[in-house]
Amino acid sequence: MARGQVPLMLRVSTWIPYFWLALFFLVPFVIVLKVSLSETAIAMPPYRPAFSGLDQVFEKIGQFSVDNYVWLTEDALYFNAYISSIRIAFFSTLITLIIGYPLAYAVARASSSLRPLLLMMVILPFWTSFLIRVYAWIGILKQEGLLNQLLLWLGVISEPLGILNTDVAVYIGIVYSYLPFMVLPLYAALERMDRSLLEAAADLGAPPVMSFWQITLPLSLPGIIAGSLLVFIPAVGEFVIPDLLGGSTTLMIGKTLWVEFFSNRDWPVASAAAIILLLVLVVPIVLFQNAQSKVREAGG
Repeated sequence: MARGQVPLMLRVSTWIPYFWLALFFLVPFVIVLKVSLSETAIAMPPYRPAFSGLDQVFEKIGQFSVDNYVWLTEDALYFNAYISSIRIAFFSTLITLIIGYPLAYAVARASSSLRPLLLMMVILPFWTSFLIRVYAWIGILKQEGLLNQLLLWLGVISEPLGILNTDVAVYIGIVYSYLPFMVLPLYAALERMDRSLLEAAADLGAPPVMSFWQITLPLSLPGIIAGSLLVFIPAVGEFVIPDLLGGSTTLMIGKTLWVEFFSNRDWPVASAAAIILLLVLVVPIVLFQNAQSKVREAGG
C-alpha cells in the first residue's frame, strides 16, 4: 500500500457517519420543519410552502409563521397525547427491563454451547413481520381469545376479561415487541463482565445478593441505559400497537400524528407536532450523553 493511502481512507471513513446522518436525519428534519412553518391549503400537497429554496430561508428569517406551534399549545389534545405517550413508554420500558434483565442474565450465564441457541430464541420473533405479530395478540387478548379460554379452563376467572382495546393491551404489545431490544444490550454487557470479581467478592464473604448490587448491576449499567433508550424512544412514537390493541381512549402522539396527516390532512400542524416530539426525545438524550462524557473524562 502506498504511503498516504491509509490516512486518506481513515479520513473518508470518519466522514461516512456524518454523511449518513445528514442524508437520513438532517434532510428529512429540514423537510418536516419546512412543512411545519407553512400554511394549510386545499391542494396537493395540502400546504402552502413557507420557502422554496435555501436563498429564501435567509431572506425570510424572522418572517416565518409559528402559528402551528402556537396551536399545539392551545389545544390540550396534543399536550395530553405527549404526556400519555411518555407515560406509556416509560412504564413499558420499566416492565421490559424487569423481564429482560433476568432473561439476559440467564443467557449470559449459560454454557457457551447453549448461548447461540438461547440468543436465536430471543431474536426469533424478528423473523416474522411486526404487523403479523401484533395482529396475533388480537386473537390472544380478545374476550373469546386464547388467554381468556385458558384462564376459564383453569378456573382462574369466571367470565372473560376485557383486555383488548385497553392500555393493558398496549403495554403487553410494546413489552413483547421490544423485549429483544432490551435483552441484547444487557446480554452484551453481562457477557463481558469479569466473573473473577464475583469470585473475589465471594472469597471476601459477600453474599450473592450483595455481589449483585455492588458488582453485577453497576457493571451492567451501560447495557441498561442502551436497552432502555432502544425501547423508550420508539415506544413514545409507536402507532401500530396502540392503533390495533388500544381502544378509543388510548391516546398516543403516534396515533394523533396519523390522524392529522391522513384524516384531517393538516400537514403543517402534524409536522409541528413531530418536530416537538423529536426535540422532547433528542435534547434530553444529548444532554445525558454530554454529562456522561464529562463524568468519564473526570474519572479518566
